[in-house]
Amino acid sequence: MKKYILAAVLSAAFISPAFANQCPTLAKKAEEAMQTASLDDATKAKVTELIAKGKAEHEGGNHAQSEADLNEALKLLGAM
Repeated sequence: MKKYILAAVLSAAFISPAFANQCPTLAKKAEEAMQTASLDDATKAKVTELIAKGKAEHEGGNHAQSEADLNEALKLLGAM
């Protein structure tokens, strides 16, 4: 039983940093999509705000919220 618990703890330790790397990828994808998107000024402002917020949250360690905001930006851009 101890082996299973240890294996679960070690798996979680190695998997968490992998998810943290998704934030920069999503931010880059959103920034690239922003360059070619045809959006009104209000939507552009919202997308820019979401990208900045997502980057700040990533830097602060709040990866779940960062991914949520960056995914919302991608949806507004039609890139999802």
